[in-house]
Amino acid sequence: MGRADYLSAQRLPRARSGKLLPLLLWCPVTQRPPLSQIEPLVREVHPMLSAIRAEVGRVVVGQQAMIDRLLIGLLCRGHVLLEGVPGLAKTLTVRSLAESLHLRFSRVQFTPDLLPGDVLGTQIYDPREGVFRTHKGPIFANIVLADEINRAPAKVQSALLEAMQERQVTLGEATHKLPDPFLVLATQNPIEQEGTYPLPEAQADRFLLKVKVGYPTKADERAMLERSTEPAPVLRPVAEAAALARGQEACRALLMEGVIRDYIVDLVHATRKPKDYGLDLARFLEVGASPRATLALEQAARAHALIDGRAYVTPDDVKAIGADVLRHRVLLTWEAEAEGLSAEDLIAKIFAGVRTP
Repeated sequence: MGRADYLSAQRLPRARSGKLLPLLLWCPVTQRPPLSQIEPLVREVHPMLSAIRAEVGRVVVGQQAMIDRLLIGLLCRGHVLLEGVPGLAKTLTVRSLAESLHLRFSRVQFTPDLLPGDVLGTQIYDPREGVFRTHKGPIFANIVLADEINRAPAKVQSALLEAMQERQVTLGEATHKLPDPFLVLATQNPIEQEGTYPLPEAQADRFLLKVKVGYPTKADERAMLERSTEPAPVLRPVAEAAALARGQEACRALLMEGVIRDYIVDLVHATRKPKDYGLDLARFLEVGASPRATLALEQAARAHALIDGRAYVTPDDVKAIGADVLRHRVLLTWEAEAEGLSAEDLIAKIFAGVRTP
């Protein structure tokens, strides 16, 4: 469907009371409301996103890209993996984001001796009544900080798969739904390999984004010194679950033309069959991105546009978020490692080689 088709679409239907029906309940996937109907919703939710960014910024100096990626995870209901050396405020940023939202928050410090029951919960036998009682673990929260997730063994990492994908936990014979919204924000250290366990590909694919956190700028680091002698600010909640749900609704409603969707599909397919796009990269790519990457790239591009205050998605939104969506979903060959090529290098070549609409 082209832009003209969107702009000439029918008006939103009304209920018998004359009120507008909810934006996303009436329109099928192939028929979105016109841009003029989407813009008011974007103007409604954008101040909430700006308020969250400002509140987190009272504690975290700089690192705006990391904060925006965490907001993208919230808007897309997707999990985020933060990777960076120690001292880059990864844990502080996640905790500050949770404090700026009126949501339940829990933190799990992953260690080699951690057990699945320490995260998910377990069943405890009550000898007086002769029954098993369910004790829910810290996973039963809206925002779960999985600190240093790669320090936990494979058994614990695998225990998170059901929670992250199906948003439920099975304890014994009973299945318990996780609260909505539910988001896992995980951190890991890329340089300290002693006592770490690399994330399995199946679990890495569950993360909507893998964000590489870099060092702050000189100006930001200077501002950190200025704040170091001041009392730590107390953050206040600036958004609740209902407002966040409204933001997620706006994210799904954003205008995305067919050519943008074609562009997203081409980018993901280029990681599997680069030769079809005139790219000599097949010898460097062992496994391409999964179909989950296609969905993630579309959702993340929508959220990026919404954070920017726009009611429509452009190719620049796809490019801005592409590396964070794809870097953990492609596996490199030994030849790529021998030539010193990283996943980011290959993704950059793919974005340069696939025609931009």
